[in-house]
Amino acid sequence: MLSLQEAQSRVLGAMGTTEVVTRNILEAWGHTLAEDITAPHPVPPFDNSAMDGYAVRAADVAAATPGGPVRLRVLEDLPAGYVSGREVGPGEAVRIMTGAPLPPGADAVVPVENTRAEGWEVLVLEPVSSGENVRRAGEDVREGETVLRRGTRIGPAEMGMLASLGRAEVPCHRKAIVGIISTGDELLEPGEELRPGKIRDSNSFSLFGLVLEADAVPLRLGPVRDDPDLLERVILENVEKVDAFVTSGGVSVGDYDVVKEVLQRVGEMEFWKVAMRPGKPQAFGRVGGRPLFGLPGNPVSVMVSFEMFVRPALLKMMGRREIFRPTVTAVLDTPVGRKKGRTELIRVVAEWKEGRYHARVTGPQGSGILKSMVLGNALAVLPEEVGRLEAGEEVTLYLLR
Repeated sequence: MLSLQEAQSRVLGAMGTTEVVTRNILEAWGHTLAEDITAPHPVPPFDNSAMDGYAVRAADVAAATPGGPVRLRVLEDLPAGYVSGREVGPGEAVRIMTGAPLPPGADAVVPVENTRAEGWEVLVLEPVSSGENVRRAGEDVREGETVLRRGTRIGPAEMGMLASLGRAEVPCHRKAIVGIISTGDELLEPGEELRPGKIRDSNSFSLFGLVLEADAVPLRLGPVRDDPDLLERVILENVEKVDAFVTSGGVSVGDYDVVKEVLQRVGEMEFWKVAMRPGKPQAFGRVGGRPLFGLPGNPVSVMVSFEMFVRPALLKMMGRREIFRPTVTAVLDTPVGRKKGRTELIRVVAEWKEGRYHARVTGPQGSGILKSMVLGNALAVLPEEVGRLEAGEEVTLYLLR
């Protein structure tokens, strides 16, 4: 059997990357930057007011108190989007709105609630220091600074930053299209009536969500009956439409494991036993030049195998720098594990309490108990040489959400 780490290494070593495309920033969410982004100008580009109030010379209002206000002459109103044509001199102020450029001569802003207006004069009731309530040019981003790195996922903050730098379009890696195939004569669609001997296809829906969560594009191609010719036709008809395939079921050694038969016929495949629980039987290779991940059939095995192999592979394919889930160390509140020899991936609930992470098992850990994935927000990782950990011991967690 391959170790989990060896299997991951083989998969990742076989991954190429999708081509670079140009996307409008409104369409770039979830894509991966294909180049470093540097600032062509400072952000903000000028000193501006952090709030509504009056732009003043701090020295003029140093002695202001509610009982002894300082009276200043107001030169003009200055809304955001306009530049003052006046210089603030001794005994003068400009009424200013949030975001408006600080006028020449002023070095601070008095909040409007610390003033009292009297026509074209203002009484300042509290002092301010030089620079107070002023956002300086470049305090967010300096000109020439590398703000976003190649391989970064574009999320809401990155979209806003690109806009603030004037980037209407951005080069990024195209999202991978993933064909999803679940197999089995026993599978029904969710809307079909449950009949004796049948179960509803859950794997393709879990995989659909997992592919979306990985920022790739899912294409559901199943379920497909246990018919080798039909399965072969589905794969070959879609091989030019996708960047990768993910199948569930049919990669073990049973008489009806038609996926194995078809993949051997049309692909360049390796069939592995991986020293992990759940998810021991795996297949990986290529069909028509596209990577194909053959996952086990049990619902938890499908999801855990996706997390260990498919998700990092897709992220690498799409140019991402960070391809693995974040890990933390947690204290176990319940014992976990059984015996040495395989890496166990146990569904747990991770909580932050008493200054650190704690983890408790979701309940029964069978590979068919999908509820364990619903309840859990992390996978506790027990290395091959560990076997079992007791309550109070530390464990590494993959944080799923």
